[in-house]
Amino acid sequence: MDTLALAALILALAATSFGPRSSFILFLGRRPAPQGVQRALRFVPPAVLAGLVVPELVLVAGGPSVVGNARLAAGALAAAVAWKTRNTLLTILAGMLVLHGLKTVGYT
Repeated sequence: MDTLALAALILALAATSFGPRSSFILFLGRRPAPQGVQRALRFVPPAVLAGLVVPELVLVAGGPSVVGNARLAAGALAAAVAWKTRNTLLTILAGMLVLHGLKTVGYT
């Protein structure tokens, strides 16, 4: 692939990625979003977070594992700490300590 074709491909991919994401700002930026849209958009961050975190907690060696899963146990405890304290640093420390402790005693 020559340099011009590669540059054209990169620009086309950038446009197809940037276009849909920026369209909301361009078309709705000066107007308030309808109430239904505002309510729906409140669920986007938790949904994205769940989509990133849950597979890391549940999947072990390419398959789902619930029993004997140290990451899932540490994640559940971290979620409880987060819910109870609302403290990010304490949540991270609790999850890391539990995960390290479970791995140390051989709980995989």
